Amino acid sequence: MIQEGELAPGEQIVETGLCETFGVSRTPMREALKVLASEGLVELRPRRTPIVAPVDPDEIAAIFEVMEGLEALAGRRAAENASPADIAELEGMHAAMVAQHDRGDRADYAIRNREIHARVVELAGNPVLKTTYANLSAKIHRARATTNYDAVRWVESVQEHERIMGAFRSGTPRDVADALVDHTRRTGVSVIATLLRVRDRPA
Repeated sequence: MIQEGELAPGEQIVETGLCETFGVSRTPMREALKVLASEGLVELRPRRTPIVAPVDPDEIAAIFEVMEGLEALAGRRAAENASPADIAELEGMHAAMVAQHDRGDRADYAIRNREIHARVVELAGNPVLKTTYANLSAKIHRARATTNYDAVRWVESVQEHERIMGAFRSGTPRDVADALVDHTRRTGVSVIATLLRVRDRPA
């Protein structure tokens, strides 16, 4: 619910309501909130209702900077490791994602987009990269869920994915890495700009 933006940053978390929603008692719910707090998703406040942690644009900017390096490594290694069958699989996923864009299906597009990036990371064959990428990607996904839809950026993102796939088809590992880094950098600029607008909006 937090990751998908169903609970907004700063929103109070009513334990009794969540217990009813998930069919659990308050003890496991409180333990779950402690875990979410350790992941930076929830703020536990003494003698006060927990709230959804705000999204910090500065933290997201720092995460995107790190993600550029991870995407570069993932792209380079994946291009070196990918078989023709792996590239065909990515092609199929990409085609499905483009079709979702053409239908205006933003929710399924976002899911497929994350699956493509995760598959590239998996093809890189580095378990440390995979774990680190998954953790940071989850924070970016939450930040994006709190921002408004940008139609222009959506079109640009599809075009950038076309370039990534073109690099997988006929480019070098460096070409794949460069395409992924460029895509990540542009996405970061868009997400952070939106977060700053939301933060600076008069109450």
